[in-house]
Order: sequence, then C-alpha cells, then structure tokens
Amino acid sequence: MRVRFPPSPTGYLHVGGARTALFNWLLARRSGGTFVLRIEDTDRARSSEEHTRAILDGMRWLGLDWDEGPTFQSDGVERHRADARRLLAEGKAYRDFSDPAELRAEAVARGIGHPSTLARARADALGVDEAGRRAEAGEPHALRLRVPPGETAWDDLVHGRMRFDNADIDDLVILRSDGSPIYNLAVVSDDAFQAITHVVRGDDHLSNTPKQILLYEALGLPVPVFGHVPMILGPDGKRLSKRHGATAVADYAAQGILPEAMMNFLALLGWNPGDEREKMGRDELIASFGMERVQKKSAVFDTEKLGWMNGQYVAAMPASQLGPLVVARLEAQGLEAEVWASDAPGPGTAGFRALVDLLKVRARTVDDIAVQAHPYLVDRPTLDPAAVAKHWAKDPQTVRDRLQGTFAALEDGEWEIDALEARLRAYGEAEGVGAGRLIHPLRVALTGSARSPGIFDVLVVLGRERSRGRVLDALDRLAAPDVFLS
Repeated sequence: MRVRFPPSPTGYLHVGGARTALFNWLLARRSGGTFVLRIEDTDRARSSEEHTRAILDGMRWLGLDWDEGPTFQSDGVERHRADARRLLAEGKAYRDFSDPAELRAEAVARGIGHPSTLARARADALGVDEAGRRAEAGEPHALRLRVPPGETAWDDLVHGRMRFDNADIDDLVILRSDGSPIYNLAVVSDDAFQAITHVVRGDDHLSNTPKQILLYEALGLPVPVFGHVPMILGPDGKRLSKRHGATAVADYAAQGILPEAMMNFLALLGWNPGDEREKMGRDELIASFGMERVQKKSAVFDTEKLGWMNGQYVAAMPASQLGPLVVARLEAQGLEAEVWASDAPGPGTAGFRALVDLLKVRARTVDDIAVQAHPYLVDRPTLDPAAVAKHWAKDPQTVRDRLQGTFAALEDGEWEIDALEARLRAYGEAEGVGAGRLIHPLRVALTGSARSPGIFDVLVVLGRERSRGRVLDALDRLAAPDVFLS
C-alpha cells in the first residue's frame, strides 16, 4: 500500500487536512506500507515557504512522520504537460481556441448545458491539421479531454459503489492556454508517477474522482482505490471554519493541547474502533484503524470533547514530561518574569514536579496548569476580590483570629496531609467551628483564590515555611481591612 497526503501551501495545516493525513498515515503504518508527502504548490501566487514550513511543523507535532518526500508538485510540471500532449497526440484531447467567457456566454444563450459541447464541435469542424497550424503560429489555446460516453464508476472504501454519468461531465480542461496543467491532470500524473495505490481524501473531492478516473483510463494508467471520508462540521452543522474558533493545528498546540490527544481526537472524527474505547494511544490506533469503520455522515468538531480528551492525557502524563511544557507556557503567557520567587521551587525540581502533579488532575490543557501554577510560584499571591468578599470581608477580625489559631495548630507537628487534616479538624472541634469556616479563609491566604486543590495538598506543596509566610502576610492584610485588597 502506498498512500499520500498532498497539502497545498496556501494556508496552515488545518484540522480537516490533519485528519486526512492521519487516516492515510494510520493505513500505511498498519499495512506496513508507504506514506508519501507531496506539497501541491502549483498555485504559485498563493503558495509560500512559510505555509510549507507550518504544514511540516504541524505534521511533526502530531507525530505523522512520512516515508517519502516532501516532493513538490511544481517539480512535475513538464511531466504533466507531456501527459497532456500525449493525450492530444492520441486523439483523446483536443485544442480549444475559444475565449472562455465568450464560450460560456454562447452556451447559455443557446441553452447548451456544457460549454465544452461547443468547444468540441468547433474543434471537430476545424480539424486536427488546421488546429496544429494555428497552434504553431502561436495562437493561445487550451487542451480539453474528450469525455467518452457511458458512465464512470468505482467502489469507494467509504461510500460503496459510486456511479457518475459521463454526460454530466464537461470535457475538462487539462492544460490552460498559458501551458499550466489543471489540478486534476497534475494529481493523476503525480499519483501515477509515485505509484500511489490508495487515495483517501475528503468528501469535497468526490466530484473530482470521476474526472480523474477518466484521465487514468485515457493515459492507460492503473486506477488507484479511492476512499472519501466525511467532512468535518462545526457544532452548528456547517462546514468547519474560522467562525467556529481555531481551525489550524498550530492554534491548538499554542493553547496547550497535547499532540497525543489531538491525534486521538482527530482519529475519532468520522471513525470508531467498533467498541466503547475513546482514549487510544498511537500504537492502539494503528492496530485498530481500518477504512471499514469510517462513517459516511459528517463528523462534528466538538471543542468540549477535545478539552475533555486532552485533560485525560494531561492527567496521565508524568510531571517530568509535563513540567517543561508548563514552563514553556508560562513563558509564552508572559508570566515568567512574575514567577520563580526566591523561595519557590524552580523548573525541574522535585517541588515543581509535585506542584504539576497536584494541578494536572484539575486541568484540561497545559495552559490551564500554567495559569493555576502562577499563584504558587510568586512571592505574594494576588487576592481575588470575589474570594475576599466571600471569605474575609464580612468579619475581618474573626477571620484573622481563626486564621492565626488555625495555623498555630497546623504548625505544631508533622507536615504531611493526614496529620495536617487531623490537627485542623481537632482545632475546629475545640473551637466549635466547622472545618469549612477554617479552610476557606486559609485557602484565600495561601492561594488568593476561593478555589484550589485540597487545602492539605496545597499546604504540603507550598511547604511549611512558604505557607507560614503567606499566612503572616494575610494576617497583616486582615489587620488593616480597609486596604487588604491592595
């Protein structure tokens, strides 16, 4: 099996293209076949090296390694032209000297469905010899394929038997008047040259397939197996676009989505393993993938589902691997200058890994961890006004007294989760105060927020000395309640 992914470098690697690349890559890896990467750069006006690099970077990020390439479609232009000239020489194509706009206008005026009906009639009336003389004289002309009568059919890997009536297919232009090959000819020529056996692509290419099969047959080339996978839609049922949010793979990478999660998520857009599995690693996907379970109906890109799945991967990733990603996100968010307080655990330390382990189970993305980690890495956490209003502001003096007593009880013993919890609850019972009335003000003192992981986990990850410093700072703030929001 030889499959290919042929992106156009007129934009970045979008999720639709990435899903198509993934399906081809999975087929190649499962079959022991070859995955070919071809850059279709014949649109010179819109193609750019920047987009080519972005596509390659996106594929590398996803882990989609290729076996051959990248090759460039523009390198095969002379071969494309030679194929077109061969079709002309064999009488399977003809010269069209018509002005395209005038041809369409006349077809409309005469009620003719296909403009090429007129073009073919003119070519037949002109004759091969006269057409050749006009071409040698430099008269501009296009080359059109003579579409034969009958039907074009194939067994699609997704849709089953597909049939198109050739009468509904215009004699397609294969070479423009400027000598540039048309897309369908270039693709057929390239796929044949690279010995592609299976063409797996989106449903938006269905209308191209009968045209390409006609070209394969006219050129006497073996026709590959075709499979057309469902389109990806937004939650509103319309084709996925920028109005639905991020569509480029690089955007999701920048948001803290892990490549393993994105690969897993994309694989399940239009395919399922036939059971209830959702979280599937790279090797599991390779072992399970097959075109027989690709669905016909369109798939919906659910960002909530992607977030959930990414959270599963984040929670399962060792802190030793996740930590550097969190540091990179802190830097990308511009928070690095604020963090790494003198007594905070630095990057790569056991203390930092412990913090990452604590926070990752509450995160959906690496960005989430970076945001949550910020209060633990600064000298003084920023107080959330809502948290202060709810847990400090109603009775600052009582809160101060309880906070002072709570921490005095916590400090008197071993600094580990069970012991800290036992001492806090014992203090609450002795004072006749519920644990929650002690924990919530303490959480604000330690993190500045009303939400955090378990308070005893927070105490342990901050450590005795840093926890003491934050409580003392909170006591100072509470002593001057008119300014404790500053």
